[in-house]
Amino acid sequence: MTPDTRRDRVRLILALTPALAAVVLLFLGGWGLGLAQSLGWQPVLGQKEFSLAAYRNLLGRSDFLASLGLTLWIAVASTVLSSVLAVASALFLRRLVWGRRWATFAFQLNLPIPHAVGAIAMLLLLGQSGFLARLSHLAGLIERPAQFPALLFDPLALGIILEYSWKATTFIGITVLASLLAIGEDYEATAQTLGAGPWQRLRRVILPLISPSLAAAAVLSFAFAVGAFEAPFLLGQRYPSALPVLAYRSYVDVDLNARPEAMAISMVITAIAAAAVLLYMHFVRRRVA
Repeated sequence: MTPDTRRDRVRLILALTPALAAVVLLFLGGWGLGLAQSLGWQPVLGQKEFSLAAYRNLLGRSDFLASLGLTLWIAVASTVLSSVLAVASALFLRRLVWGRRWATFAFQLNLPIPHAVGAIAMLLLLGQSGFLARLSHLAGLIERPAQFPALLFDPLALGIILEYSWKATTFIGITVLASLLAIGEDYEATAQTLGAGPWQRLRRVILPLISPSLAAAAVLSFAFAVGAFEAPFLLGQRYPSALPVLAYRSYVDVDLNARPEAMAISMVITAIAAAAVLLYMHFVRRRVA
């Protein structure tokens, strides 16, 4: 390594140090404090010994196991649904000859909208006294708005899945569209010349080429769905609740002895998200190898 290269590397490290220090202190510091509290460390209450009691208690709670299953269902279902819709949307936008810029702009209009606002919109739109229920009643499809299918506060968490998919489809779709435009259409044209049909080109050419960007965006969407609080809190049923809602209720409990279980739930959420990221990294390494 030459002296100039060494000096450039030192300058780069010094330039990144403030941002990296903030990220490390805020993220790792908060994670470390949460982990310590999940292990029973609460100096305010005189508890300074570490134990796995909170985790053992969680495994014995039926509401935690039900919440874990519900959270995984919401995250997987919303990620799969949004990924399918995103790929279809990206392929449609790529095929546009006229108005692609405006169509792409309109497609991503919901990106800056907070999930809390999206959840409230779902309440007004999909509730049994909401816009679609009243419209169906006026159209004569149902006798009264209350007969509209229960899409909110239901055991399958359909409202939450739809809200997550509404946002994630745009995020994943923009990522996939950028990948498609960068790849171009030469590979598809070659496959078509060799006799491949539309579905064969999609399965054999397009999906393998966009899989890295699709997987990266899908993993981020999955991790968000596992840990997000707003939509499950506003659109979910009381029991079982998603893990973030269960953690919040334990955290605000008047009994401070419930705080370790709240932190333990948060650590479980973190572990699920980290496992998804590790699987993605393994997928990327296998493709590179």
